[in-house]
Amino acid sequence: MQIELIHNELNKYANKEYAAHHQVFFKTGPGQYGQGDIFMGVRVPMVRKVAKKFKDIDPDTLERLLRSEIHEERMVALVVMVNRFSLKSSDNKTREAVYNLYIANRGRINNWDLVDISAPHIVGSFLFKKDKDILYKLSQSDVLWDRRISIMATFYFIRQNKFHHTLKIAKTLLNDREDLIHKAVGWMLREVGKRDIHAEEAFLKKEFKKMPRTMLRYAIEKFPRDLRQYYLKG
Repeated sequence: MQIELIHNELNKYANKEYAAHHQVFFKTGPGQYGQGDIFMGVRVPMVRKVAKKFKDIDPDTLERLLRSEIHEERMVALVVMVNRFSLKSSDNKTREAVYNLYIANRGRINNWDLVDISAPHIVGSFLFKKDKDILYKLSQSDVLWDRRISIMATFYFIRQNKFHHTLKIAKTLLNDREDLIHKAVGWMLREVGKRDIHAEEAFLKKEFKKMPRTMLRYAIEKFPRDLRQYYLKG
């Protein structure tokens, strides 16, 4: 069975100390955002190595992996999906199937690293020339990871020098209660600024007084010191 083979392959690279560290780092305790997640202690390069070895696994196996209780098994599935989606030889039907699998199982894409390695490459890429309504629906979801997917997916747009949807979703998330959203929004605003400082500043001048401190700090991290101080003291 492929699931067992993948588990055994991951287990070759498992490290108990690393697993224990990740149980804390990814907030897996009661009431925390990663509650109940289980780590084998496999570093990301090794997860990618396993994903490459099992790159041809079928959609049913991918879905079962996405539903696994083990973090690294879900990550293997996502890396396979990203790689499959991104292949130059993949056709529109293949990409749509990967996207639909992702959206249908997004409840299992439930930690920030899983979102960040996948949402831009699958959701952002797929929606780039399509209707973006689902991103706005996700941005208003009660589920933390839906909201993180909504802003992180726009990283793909930013890389194409298209900022409208990033800025619009960022405004929607200004009053979000979660620190992980503050960090993601600030990061995406910073990425906008790397490409067009005027676009970022136009947003900041209107909104910076409403922004959570963490979001603002992330957004202005690369600004000159005097400009950072202007926003921080404003």
